[in-house]
Order: sequence, then C-alpha cells, then structure tokens
Amino acid sequence: MYKTIFNKRSSFKFTHFSNKGYSLFSCLGKEVIVGTLSVASLTNARANSISNDVAKIDTSFYKNGKEVVLDEVNVTGSRAPLTRSQQTRMVTVLSREDIQAAPVQSVNDLLKYAVGVDVRQRGPIGAQTDISLRGGNDEQITILLNGINICDPQTGHNAFDFPVDISEIERIEILEGPAARVYGTSSLLGAINIVTRTPSKSSISAHVEGGSYGYASAGARANIAKGNWNNSFSTNYTRSDGYTRSKNGNLNTDFDGLKAFYQGNYNDNDIVVKWHAGMSTKGFGSNTFYSAYSDEQYERILKTYTAIQAENRYGKIHMRPSIYWNRTMDKWELFRDNADAYPFNYHRTDVYGVNLNGYFDWIAGRTAIGAELRNEDIVSTNLGEILSEPRHIHGTDVDYTHGLSRTNIQFVLEHNILLKRFTLSAGLVAVKNSWAEMNMKVYPSIDASYNITDNWKVYASYNTSLRMPSFTDLYYNSKGYNANKELKPEELAATEIGVKYHSQAVNASVSGYYNHMENLIDWIVDKNADTQTLTTTNFGVINSVGVEANMDINLLRLITGQRIFKKLNIAYAYAHQDQKKYEGIVSQYVLEYLRNKFVANLQMNIWKQLNLGINYRLQNRNGSYVVSQNPTTKEYTYAKYSTYGIVDARLSWDMPKYSLYINGNNLFSKGYRDFGNLKQPGCWIMAGASINMNI
Repeated sequence: MYKTIFNKRSSFKFTHFSNKGYSLFSCLGKEVIVGTLSVASLTNARANSISNDVAKIDTSFYKNGKEVVLDEVNVTGSRAPLTRSQQTRMVTVLSREDIQAAPVQSVNDLLKYAVGVDVRQRGPIGAQTDISLRGGNDEQITILLNGINICDPQTGHNAFDFPVDISEIERIEILEGPAARVYGTSSLLGAINIVTRTPSKSSISAHVEGGSYGYASAGARANIAKGNWNNSFSTNYTRSDGYTRSKNGNLNTDFDGLKAFYQGNYNDNDIVVKWHAGMSTKGFGSNTFYSAYSDEQYERILKTYTAIQAENRYGKIHMRPSIYWNRTMDKWELFRDNADAYPFNYHRTDVYGVNLNGYFDWIAGRTAIGAELRNEDIVSTNLGEILSEPRHIHGTDVDYTHGLSRTNIQFVLEHNILLKRFTLSAGLVAVKNSWAEMNMKVYPSIDASYNITDNWKVYASYNTSLRMPSFTDLYYNSKGYNANKELKPEELAATEIGVKYHSQAVNASVSGYYNHMENLIDWIVDKNADTQTLTTTNFGVINSVGVEANMDINLLRLITGQRIFKKLNIAYAYAHQDQKKYEGIVSQYVLEYLRNKFVANLQMNIWKQLNLGINYRLQNRNGSYVVSQNPTTKEYTYAKYSTYGIVDARLSWDMPKYSLYINGNNLFSKGYRDFGNLKQPGCWIMAGASINMNI
C-alpha cells in the first residue's frame, strides 16, 4: 500500500521518495500531503525517518560556493517543494511494493481498489477502461507519464494506453480535486501520474503469466547504470481470447498488445536531465462499446511518446523545463474486417508541448511560476472541420478528410507562506485556448493546512478548474450519435475540508467536499423525445457533495506477538448529486456516478515467504442503461445499475530475486456491469513468475 510516514527525529532522510524530478509532486508545482491511501488492496509498508520539525529542516547546503538542493528533500518536489508537515493537499501514493502485492495485470485494474477512483471497465486486461475521480468522467482528469501530460484530446477512452508494463512502474500518484494552476485545463477533478523506475544498479528482469480465457503475457527489462548515466529498456506482450462471443459465434472481447519503453537520465551535482520514448500498440474486440448496431466492433490503436526534462540543482532560482510530443493513431471498425458494411473510422492525433516551471525563496515565503504552450492537432475521416486538401492514410485507399488544430496557453503564479505548523498556499492560472476564439480566463485557488499536534492535521482548500471538450465531444456523428460543436468548456469550483491522524499503528483520514459544476459535457438520451439519439450537450448547474474516509492498520504493531496478520485497510466513499431537474435523461457519464464504494484489504504471511492478500470491493452506481429496443415501436427498455461485491486474492511466494504467484479475480463469479449492458467476466485465474537480478 502507500508508504506510511512516521515521526523519527533522530535522523532526517527522504530516501523513500527518491530523487524523481519528474514525479507529479516534483514537476507540476503542487504542495501535497503524502497521506493515508484510500486503497484497500495494497500493502502498507513503512517509510521511516521523515521529520515533522520544520525548524530543523534545511532544504539546501553550499558546495563550492553554490547552493545545492538535497536529493532527499524532494518529498513533494512541487513547483514550490515543501516538507511533509507543510503540505496542504492529500495525495494517494501507490508504491512499487503495493503494485506487486495486488492481484492485477494492469494499471486500470489496480485503480479499482482506490476508493476515490471510479473504474468503468469495458474490456479485460486494460483493453479499454474509463477512469474518473469523484463522480466525474474519463475526460476530466489529467493523465501523466513521468510528469508529462499524455491526455488524448480525441477521447479519454484510450488515455491509459501506457507504453510500460505494470511491473516496470515505480509508483502511482493520485490527486483528487480540481487544480488548474497545477495540471492545466484537463484536470477538472484531479490527476493520476505514472512514475517508471530506473534501478540504481545495472540489472535485468523478466516475467511470464498465463491463465483463463487464453490469457498470456511475457515481458523483460534491461538496465545499464554507469557513473552519472542510466539507461533502461523494457518490452511486454499480452494477449487474450476474451470472455464473450458475438451472436455469430466470433470472438468479440479478444485482446492483444505490445509495449516498448526506453528511458534514460544524466545526474550530477549541477543538473538532472531525463528523457523517455515509448510505444504502445493494441487491438481489441470492442463488442458493443460504442454502438448497439453491431456486437463485432474492433479497434486498433498505436501510441508513441517522447519527452525530455531537465532541472538545475543549485542556485536561488530553480528551473524545470520540459518538451514533449505524443501521437495517437486509431482505427475503429463498426463491423470487424468489413469496411463495405460501414466505413472504418481513422484518426491521427498529435500533441506538442513545452513548459517551464520554477520557484524561488524570499523574505515573504516561497514563490512558484510556470508557463506552458500545448498544441493539439487531429486529422480524421469524420472528426473536425473539412480539410481544404485531403491527406492520404498510409497503407490504405482512404484519405483524412477532416481536421482541427487548437493551441492552449497557460501561465501560473503561486505563493506559499510557511510557518512552523501552518501553511497557506494561494495562486491562480490564466488560460487561453484558440478553439472557438476563447478569451483569457483566470482560475484562482487557495489551500491551507495546520498541524494541531505531531499526530493530527487539519486542512481546507478552494480550487477551480476547467476542461476543454474533446474532439469526439465536438464532432463525432455516426449511427445513433449526434455531436455538438457549439459546446462550452466545463467549469468547476470545489471546496474541501479534512482531518488526518497518523501513528505507528494506525493511519486514518476523513474528508468532505462540495463541487459546483457548470456546463458539464455528456452524451445523453431524452426518454421523452421522439427520436432517442445520443447527443452531446452542456448540462446547466450540478452540485455534488461527497465524503471519503479510510483507515490503515499495521496489525504487526497493533497486535504484538503474532506474525500472520500484517495489514488491514478499509475505506469508504459516498457521493450525491442534485439531479431532480434531469429526470427522464439517460446519461452515459455525468449522471452515472458511483454513489457508494467500499473497499477492504487484508495482507497476511501464511508461512515463511508465502503471502496471501484478500481484497473486497462493493460498489453502488447511480443511473440506468439500455437493455433492449422494441423492433416495432423503436422504444428502449432501461435497467438500473445493480449493487455488486467482488472478491479478489493473490497468493505468492516472494524471494529477493524471484516470485511465484497466483491471482484470482472475481472469485465467486459475480455477474456485474460497469458500463451499459456490457457484462463483465466471471472468475479469472492467472499464474505467473518473475525474476530480477543485478548484473
């Protein structure tokens, strides 16, 4: 699970968090609390030696006349890096140990156990999953890879196509709540950052898995570390037959995917430079994911990622520039391998970005500044405006006939007042987007936290943000779909208060929030309309309230003398929206939020190196979905989402250089639906082995 932070005044060392300058905290300039994790499937390991005494902490030293920032101080490493006791926001941190202990095969599956995260799975093994926070949708969060924004402006459905296998992830950082001054225009309700690992020593690793429904996966990694240089390359292939067939008896949830990732860094006393390049390609049977007209849909996606980042490690002003380019190529088939029945949809999206973040200290506190220029460009067979000249699609006899390009500019200013037990952080972001000739808009925010004692902390925040419509929201017109290119940007203002307690044996937190949402975008059907076509629209005003609570118990410390029960975690989230004026509306996202979610996890050591983790997840979703259509009257029949509970488990023999394991998902074959009328798989058993060696 997350790394619990304990008080230890005898020494001061931040080695648990390493010196990852590209982490979400480090590169995006938001002061956060590394707090109690709302995840019930993950282990709770200790992270010692982080002091709460701000007066004793000095974040720099002088070497050869230069001020040098200590590596270990990068706990948050934000635009204005702060010590733990100074933080004003709560962040969920899933460590590498947490990931290895969970019975999952993808990041998408792992996030199911985070109580504040809504995971609506369409296809297995992360083939396609919509992930959102606090009652939002998949378009309303920022997704980052090593601190680089990799959100896809075409659609959020494929946002989690990472080029790295889950075994190569160092940690996952989740921040809930709007923060436009930190993450930009796509962070209406928060952000999820995937941080990859680069071992400090040269090493190799490999893993292989197999299981139900024809599932098979294999991957390998090699890392070369020499002096100030470190280079790592990894690759992984996964496939499955899927768990359903079409009416014609053909596979329609099958999946295959290949990932390859290279990353490197140079690190000395003066500067840190990091770079990465990755590729993810996958094809999957998409059943009726997008339309009820066919249950043999298919999609093939190719994504590439490149980025370079740098940071100076001395001086009064600390700067962090970065530049990146992400490309997505998408082909969707309404009828698999049958373009004559309905033409295939082709899309190519390119995102170019450059940003500069920095901070400096002065007599009034710590000030952070930032600026970003991001261009989003698409060419497509049906998304965007008609091109003056069609562009040929390589390898086909089809042309791109539509396209759109828009540029987003943002400037950020943030200031932090740091006292012994109190921190006040305030700032704003100024945003201008070339789409629809949008004028410059300013979004303010303010956060505060106070350490009542060494064990108790209270915090409060007010944050605002916005989100631009995706290209699909604006332009997708097809059978049963009618987009609206006059959509307005979504806006949200959120207030949150919370309290956190931590000790050697127990960590707990409770928070409550109120979201005021305007112009939220969704695909809806009006039950009372003559023609029931999915149409994009801006809702008026929707207000949402929610509560999240979690408790993590170290059973080895709480019940001394026993060595079997190691950790217990329980968490609960409740949300409610004021939706009375939208009665009769069937929503695909906005009105289909998780009303209740409960997660629990028990980690045990059965014998020697034999470990067992048991996970439980209970969910209750608001909203309804289409079950069938009367062929004569054309009227739809609707059903409400049912409450369901799922039990997963992982049994593993864990040694320093290798691990043998068996994962069981949905052990009692509970039938359930996360999205529409798509039934999810029953019991799924997988077994595997991994090895890791220094060279």
